[in-house]
Amino acid sequence: MVVDSAWASVVLFFGLLPNSASDEGWRFDAQILVALLLPALMVFRRRFPDVTVAGATGIALGQIAANIDPGASSIAYLVFAYTGAAFGQKWTSRLALVAGASAGPLVYWRMHPVKTTIDATGDAHTRAYTLGEAALIMLLMSTPFILCWAWGRLTRVRRAYLTELEDRAARLERERDAQSKVAVAAERARIARELHDVVAHNVSVMIVQADGAAYVLDNNPHQAKQALTTIATTGRQALVEMRRLLGVLRTNDTTDDYVPQPGVEELPELLDQVRTAGLHVDYTTTGAPKDLPRGVELTVYRIVQEALTNVRKHGGPHAHAHVTVDYGDRELAVQIEDDGRGTTTEHLTTGGTDGQGHGLIGMRERVGMINGNLDIGPRPGGGFRIRATLPLKTAH
Repeated sequence: MVVDSAWASVVLFFGLLPNSASDEGWRFDAQILVALLLPALMVFRRRFPDVTVAGATGIALGQIAANIDPGASSIAYLVFAYTGAAFGQKWTSRLALVAGASAGPLVYWRMHPVKTTIDATGDAHTRAYTLGEAALIMLLMSTPFILCWAWGRLTRVRRAYLTELEDRAARLERERDAQSKVAVAAERARIARELHDVVAHNVSVMIVQADGAAYVLDNNPHQAKQALTTIATTGRQALVEMRRLLGVLRTNDTTDDYVPQPGVEELPELLDQVRTAGLHVDYTTTGAPKDLPRGVELTVYRIVQEALTNVRKHGGPHAHAHVTVDYGDRELAVQIEDDGRGTTTEHLTTGGTDGQGHGLIGMRERVGMINGNLDIGPRPGGGFRIRATLPLKTAH
């Protein structure tokens, strides 16, 4: 309103200047009234564009109907043609366009201009303009209004474009934040699976060793001491892995925390630890060993670890397990089977009551992340079998 008030003051100043061409009483008063009303509407044109454009159109029609000659304040009509297109509603924009296009024909019709010519003798002659000349005059009189309307329309489109860019930037920012939250949630879920694998495996080994140490403590102290040593070693290993995983949650720069990850090369060490815990395990590899993607290696290690943990928990005291890793040209197959009691349908579908099935669910998620296949189910003749087929990518 400050800027509009400044321009309105300029229009008011020029509108109130004396005009010798209009020196009749009521017409002179009417011109002053027009010179006062138009600047007053200009002050509020952006706050109330529809009302001010309609008011200016009414003043223009009244000025033509009363045969009031245009004055310096009539330049305000150009401002309202721009205002209707730039800030008004659809009907206001259309009203400004129609009024601007009609300005030339209405003023020409009301003023009846004539063309004056001087002949060779110096006498002046007047005549009406021809139809073509009249059309050209009306077009020239309406052109400034149409140009101002087009300028206002361009301003409106540009403002809408900038608003759309701001909205798009805001949406992209929200989508980026949402994707970040999803990534954080996925990473936390991965870490939760890692913690489950670490805790379930190492704690179960410690429990078995502790029970064995308590059983042979009186009769065979040396064997009890070995069991306690295994408990201490397993506990330290669990603490190291848990500290690594929990450290990921505390820091933003986690690139170095994932290296090194356990892989296929660490399977013999894992199996020795399981055998120490009292589970008989055979290990067989077929095919030529090759460099594997880190994601595949970690998946194989965690599947074997979780499967052997389940054998100790559900297979019974005399269960025997067999681990097979088959290196193919395009895929790697890992199979863990046992001859124990197997598992129940409840454990396969809902996880039962001891762990809510996080181990089997974690296996499916790990295999699914690298587009592999997982087959879980009872083994013919008794026991349980887990077979995972993992695709391999060509190493560069």
